[in-house]
Amino acid sequence: MVWIPDPDEVWRSAEIIKDYKVGDKSLQLKLEDETLYEYPIDLQGSELPFLRNPDILVGQNDLTALSYLHEPAVLHNLKVRFLESNHIYTYCGIVLVAINPYEQLPIYEQDVIYAYSGQNMGDMDPHIFAVAEEAYKQMARDEKNQSIIVSGESGAGKTVSAKYAMRFFATVGGSASETNIEAKVLASSPIMEAIGNAKTTRNDNSSRFGKYIQIGFDKRYHIIGANMRTYLLEKSRVVFQAEDERNYHIFYQLCASSSLPEFKDLGLTCAEDFFYTSQGGDTSIDGVDDADDFEKTRHAFTLLGVKESHQMTIFRIIAAILHLGNLKIQGERDGEVCSVSSEDEHLKNFCSLLGVEHSQMQHWLCHRKLVTTAETYVKSMSLHQVVNARNALAKHIYAQLFNWIVHHVNKALHTTVKQHSFIGVLDIYGFETFEVNSFEQFCINYANEKLQQQFNSHVFKLEQEEYMKEAIPWTLIDFYDNQPCIDLIEAKLGILDLLDEECKVPKGTDQNWAQKLYDRHAASQHFQKPRMSNTSFIVLHFADKVEYQSEGFLEKNRDTVYEEQINILKASKVKRMVADLFQEEKDAVPTTAVPKRAPRINVRSAKPAFKAANKEHRKTVGHQFRNSLQLLMETLNATTPHYVRCIKPNDEKLPFKFDPKRAVQQLRACGVLETIRISAAGFPSRWSYTDFFNRYRVLMSKRDLSKNDKKQICQTLLEELIKDPDKFQFGRTKIFFRAGQVAYLEKLRADKFRAATIMIQKTVRGWLERTRFRRLRRATLTLQCYTRGHLARRLFEHLRRTRAAIILQKQYRMLRMRRAFLRVRSAALTIQAFARGMFVRRIYRQMLMEHKATILQRYARGWLARARFRRARAAAVVLQCHWRRLKARRQLQALRIEARSAQHLKKLNIGMENKVVQLQRKVDEQNKENKLLNEQLSMLTSAHSSEVEKLKKELQQYQQTQQGDGKQLLSLQEETERLQMELKRAHGEREVMEDSHSKERDLLKKVCLSVSKVHNFSFLPPSSFEDEFARNTVEENMQMKKELEEERSRYQNLVKEYASLEQRYDNLRDEMSIFKVMKPELSTPGHRRNPSNQSSLESDSNNPSICTSEIGDTEDVIQQVEEIGMEKAAMDMTLFLKLQKRVRELEVERKKLQAQLEKKELLTKAKTFPEPQMAGLAAERRSWLRQELESENKKLKNELNELRKAIADHATQNNSANDVQDGYSLLLNQLKSANEELEVRKEEVLILRSQIMKAAQQKEMGKNMTEDWGYLNEDGELGLAYQGLKQVARLLEAQLQEQRREHEEEMEALKNQVDFMQEELEKQQQAFLQTLQLSPEVQVEFGLQQEITRLTNENLDLKELLEKLEKNEKKLKKQLKIYMKKVHDFEVERRLHERNMQVAVQRKEKDFQGMLEYYKEDEPLLIRNLITELKPQAVSATVPCLPAYILYMCLRHADYINDDQKVHSLLTSTINGVKKVLKKHQDDFEMTSFWLANMCRLLHCLKQYSGEECFMTQNTAKQNEHCLKNFDLTEYRQVLGQLSIQIYQQLIKIARGILHPMIVSAVLENESIQGLSSVKTVGYRKYSSNAGDICYSLDEMIHELNTFHSIMCDQGLDPEIIQQVFKQLFYMINAITLNNLLLRKDVCSWSTGMQLRFNISQLEEWLRGKNLQQSGAAQTLEPLIQAAQLLQLKKKTWEDAEAICSLCTALTTHQIVKILNLYTPVNEFEERVTVAFIRDIQVNLKGRNDPTQLLLDFKHLFPVLFPFNPSAITMDSIHLPASLNLDFLNKV
Repeated sequence: MVWIPDPDEVWRSAEIIKDYKVGDKSLQLKLEDETLYEYPIDLQGSELPFLRNPDILVGQNDLTALSYLHEPAVLHNLKVRFLESNHIYTYCGIVLVAINPYEQLPIYEQDVIYAYSGQNMGDMDPHIFAVAEEAYKQMARDEKNQSIIVSGESGAGKTVSAKYAMRFFATVGGSASETNIEAKVLASSPIMEAIGNAKTTRNDNSSRFGKYIQIGFDKRYHIIGANMRTYLLEKSRVVFQAEDERNYHIFYQLCASSSLPEFKDLGLTCAEDFFYTSQGGDTSIDGVDDADDFEKTRHAFTLLGVKESHQMTIFRIIAAILHLGNLKIQGERDGEVCSVSSEDEHLKNFCSLLGVEHSQMQHWLCHRKLVTTAETYVKSMSLHQVVNARNALAKHIYAQLFNWIVHHVNKALHTTVKQHSFIGVLDIYGFETFEVNSFEQFCINYANEKLQQQFNSHVFKLEQEEYMKEAIPWTLIDFYDNQPCIDLIEAKLGILDLLDEECKVPKGTDQNWAQKLYDRHAASQHFQKPRMSNTSFIVLHFADKVEYQSEGFLEKNRDTVYEEQINILKASKVKRMVADLFQEEKDAVPTTAVPKRAPRINVRSAKPAFKAANKEHRKTVGHQFRNSLQLLMETLNATTPHYVRCIKPNDEKLPFKFDPKRAVQQLRACGVLETIRISAAGFPSRWSYTDFFNRYRVLMSKRDLSKNDKKQICQTLLEELIKDPDKFQFGRTKIFFRAGQVAYLEKLRADKFRAATIMIQKTVRGWLERTRFRRLRRATLTLQCYTRGHLARRLFEHLRRTRAAIILQKQYRMLRMRRAFLRVRSAALTIQAFARGMFVRRIYRQMLMEHKATILQRYARGWLARARFRRARAAAVVLQCHWRRLKARRQLQALRIEARSAQHLKKLNIGMENKVVQLQRKVDEQNKENKLLNEQLSMLTSAHSSEVEKLKKELQQYQQTQQGDGKQLLSLQEETERLQMELKRAHGEREVMEDSHSKERDLLKKVCLSVSKVHNFSFLPPSSFEDEFARNTVEENMQMKKELEEERSRYQNLVKEYASLEQRYDNLRDEMSIFKVMKPELSTPGHRRNPSNQSSLESDSNNPSICTSEIGDTEDVIQQVEEIGMEKAAMDMTLFLKLQKRVRELEVERKKLQAQLEKKELLTKAKTFPEPQMAGLAAERRSWLRQELESENKKLKNELNELRKAIADHATQNNSANDVQDGYSLLLNQLKSANEELEVRKEEVLILRSQIMKAAQQKEMGKNMTEDWGYLNEDGELGLAYQGLKQVARLLEAQLQEQRREHEEEMEALKNQVDFMQEELEKQQQAFLQTLQLSPEVQVEFGLQQEITRLTNENLDLKELLEKLEKNEKKLKKQLKIYMKKVHDFEVERRLHERNMQVAVQRKEKDFQGMLEYYKEDEPLLIRNLITELKPQAVSATVPCLPAYILYMCLRHADYINDDQKVHSLLTSTINGVKKVLKKHQDDFEMTSFWLANMCRLLHCLKQYSGEECFMTQNTAKQNEHCLKNFDLTEYRQVLGQLSIQIYQQLIKIARGILHPMIVSAVLENESIQGLSSVKTVGYRKYSSNAGDICYSLDEMIHELNTFHSIMCDQGLDPEIIQQVFKQLFYMINAITLNNLLLRKDVCSWSTGMQLRFNISQLEEWLRGKNLQQSGAAQTLEPLIQAAQLLQLKKKTWEDAEAICSLCTALTTHQIVKILNLYTPVNEFEERVTVAFIRDIQVNLKGRNDPTQLLLDFKHLFPVLFPFNPSAITMDSIHLPASLNLDFLNKV
């Protein structure tokens, strides 16, 4: 394969189809399109076509790794990488070639910076970050300044590359202080782009100046400052723009923002209205918002410290330049004289904006001053001269403003810290050639000539150093030296000297200067005169020859500005900036001395300010540019350079389009091909002995392979294969090859593989044929066997069927005859049955008729006999009545006579006296009872009045305090009402949601049943719908879990930020302490609280959960608020809610007092009436009884509601049917018991009411008897009975009215309650509908807020209830028990001590209660011995987490003695001590793991022994005795949880620091499977020294993981936390390995995939061996496993693409495409991944919603959970070792 020239594609590939022989005049070639071509050969020149590299070498990261180094090979390699793999970066030795993709790529994110940080230059894919990292590393290693030189033509991406390099330095070398200097460095870019960049035909954001930015670093290599130098600003663009070009961006940005209020005075409109911004045509750029960019520019000015007033002055100057360009100049006398109208609006705006005199500016714009020896003349200028002078003034103003801005940017980036080293980034224009080339192109190409000379010498120097280091004999390499061309430009009497000389001549012209050039340099080999022009000249540059037009050279070199105009500007009224801008010209040019306040890095502008005068400038532009360029070269020569060459792939700015012509032109111009030529002149291909041995071991014999010396084996092989010794050289560590030798070795290797392949194919094909024959023979025999068997079975079947047919015929005939017989027999029997039935029925009817006739006769005879008897009886009765009436009349007459006698009246009076005595006794008893009740009422009245007076006083005091704190109470009341409304609304919403949920669940069940019925009917599986419902439920649960994890992660991130802030606070505090020690006279003695836990412990002794005082009472709460202040009290949520509760209680008490006062007034009014007093007393007694019963009823209702809430919560938390059934059964039982108790209460009420009614009846009866006793009729008992019935009727009527009234009140109350509930229901429905309209995320957040509110209120209620019920009684009882027990124990111990000391010791040990006592002054010693100075090895042989148990026993004793100060002090000192230890040992994994285990154990102990039932389920009876009695340490548990999170994060950070350097080498590069390394391809040729790199194996990393696991297990860390640690570590392993794989082309191969999969299986096996498979660590490796499988899968057809898409679910689309683009065949038998296949992958993955991020964040932390893990160890069984020196602790 060869390369031949092509006019369209520059180079074209072809294949030789006929062997070439010496002397042939042509080559027979076949092109890629299968056409034949005859290529002529010049026999005299003997130049053959360039050979093409093997396909295995195409697409290399480094162009110097190619075997054949020439222009077509370089161009083809860049094209393949750019178009097929979308790689825009390629190394060419020390040069990074960057091709502009014209598309935003996701390769510049923060994670990419971290991936390249710390890596060697050749280890990762080419990138601008790799060059920046190499510069940063060499600066730190060699302590030498570095430079990054970014060059290329306009539109190639120089500015963007320089910007990314600075971003890398700002991220990696961030400032150690809080000045954020790196942000300021990055903020300078928008400013410089606004004032120095413009749109050109080649680039929308072209830099029209060169700049060199020096980023300064201190000794720790943190950024401390920066400095910027600028070169050759294109001032002519201010006044002229070509077609389709724009002026500088700042003009258009200001015009786009002219509508802002602060810019009204500038007089600006749109950019089309100004001459200086509209010459290029279109004033806008597609995709660019000038107004938005202007805001970014202003923000950058503010960030750099430019005052707002200075910013406005800058904008006024820019606006003034625009108005200056719109001046209307009126010509007179054929243009020889001109003027500007005084009414010109733009002139007025120009003068007002700059603060200059209107008349003077109007005059000197059209006149100039001529000074002679005798006098001074004022001369009018022509129209052409006036326009040139105006344009020169505009350019000069803008240049001065540009220099001022650069100076202030440098001032903002300056620092007073001493600079240790710096890295410079040079963003400078590349070689330029246009149709018309002027002075600017000449200066640009002159600068590129100087840079190319420096580049050539540096490359040659590196080559020379490489040969000398490897001890290879070398000869001087001939490379192009452009010193003659540089001498032509800058030497004495060179082009620049002749230009300056011509500028000094009064009548100098461009033509005269061109003629001098012809005369002087006609003989120079780098200078030519065009044939058709006398004003142009040609310079032969290193890149190309360029023709320059001399017209305008003198004017641009002089840069004339008239002194009169400058003097007007100096006299500006705007003194703060405009006048000073031009006053600085005096000191800008002549001296280079640094003022006292100048920065250490001198601010040198490439174009200092020029002093304008009639005598022209003292220094020309060319002279100044030459001096600044010389200074730049001195700086670059003093640093280590790094080169970035930017290439523009096409002129249409189309993404990923490659134009070979434009690319070759730029490659020639930027020196890349010169680098290739220098490399090709020596030994371009270089292999280490190990890589060469592994690659070409197939060419070696077995005898050579048996040797141990690989170097000798390689030498022997090369001497056998390559006969010419000049084609290779053996160095100390590498083998050097001439160009083409590696391709020759690859050919030999391919031939060897091809021969082996043929042998394998031959053997395999023979085996396949033999296998096929055996298979056919076995098949034939099998077929014969089965055929014979089939025939035999068929004959047997025929015989069997014949016999069966005979049997069937016999049986059928028998059956037919039998059926005929049975049919006849059945008919005969039927006829007989019907005949016999007819005869029997006839006999029966006859018997029935006879029986009925007998019955009729019997009934008729009986009726006749009874009629005769009734007639006889009636006659006898009539006779008896008449006789009896006669006897009665006679007897009545006798009784009347007897009643009129006196004896009868005496009998009646005797009975009535007894009744009167009984009634008198009852009246006396009622009077006594009334007296007793009156006395009780008077006592109650007096007590009530005194109580009312007392409450009135308290109410007045409270009202006074309430008036004082009115605002606070109002706010609290409003907050209380708001919270009550929210609570009610939340409960209503919850009930509505529960109802809707139950309805939906029932509906769903019905739908499921219907669907299952339908499915059963259609014979389809009925569980599909249920499965989908289950899947949806699982997905929702997973989504909720994920959101919960995110919430937990955000919380832990806040904890992490808090820890970092706390760390910074500690550092500042240490500095302050040092400062106070140094200056003791400034420090004042006093107690200072350690603020390390201030955020978590807002109050110390005022903590409500551990305070012993009655802090639940309102008076103490108010006092507490007054003590700690309202600001701090507002931060305590518990205190705030208690105040709200107290306000509600006071409101209820006020209402009760008001009701009692009203009752009292009614009683006082009732005293004046003695008779109704008894009824009022009875009514009051009844009301008291009724109130008691109603209060009891309310309590029962409240308990019932609480039970309902508890069961509802329980039902919502438990999803299983058993839990729901149990909850409902419990609810029904409790409802039943409550209803029974309610019925009992109702019966008691009825009994009391009946008793009251009886008393009232007796009272009424007595009164009526005394008043109407004399009334009696003749039958006296009838009157008494009537009176009693009337009283009963009255009582019943009164009772009925009372019941009716109560019923009406109850109905009214129920109606109000129903209305209220309906309103609440409507509100809840509206809220629920609004909630349903929200997104699922907002619904979840709303639900969480409601649940948090509910739990908070319930928690507060429970706390208050606990405090109120147990506060006084329990505390006093227990204190009394404690003191009594102390006294008893003291007496017992004293008595036993007197008897026998040994007995007392044994008694003490026997009764050890698991508490440790210490004195307050021993607390620092306890913390020091147990925490600060404790080594984990000291307690390794004891119980795990022994310090945690000891701390809890000390804490328990403080709780036992009820000492809240001791509890607080101990916990605070413990937390501070642990933080101090962790800060001291922040890199010690063992120490960090030790204290993580102890803090978790202490947290578990506080939960296990807190007394809460949810934590005591697994406790023994002995452990329950060790619970805390007095204090609730819930808040301290939260603080310990946060501390545990901080320790966990520090543990992960330490483990990450240990494993990070090992991961890539162990997992990705480790050769666990021997033999796969033989297919490793050649890599990047490294110039930097990487000898210090350490290679780790997978066994070493697994050993480190074993160490981590054993340490955590030995120290008693919870297994769940260990699992989370390894899940985090394995995620880090996955992320780092995958990121490295995505950024390295050399590892994206089939062999790497196999090796990677094996290494991952080793890690999975380790997880199974440690029983960590349930931790989720293996799942974190899933993306890496899929990446390894992707490297091994087939990648050709559409089916392969579908298989890859279905397999790689854990990889994103960008990652899959990136791996496929990076995939590199390891030999010529593999095929590359085609572009079409990658497009198929992208089409398949189009529906995915993957993130755009390419790399994984290896610093991501999963939220950590600390599940409760109770201990089985009891406190009294723990032994204190003597090695801890805790003798001062006493066992209790």
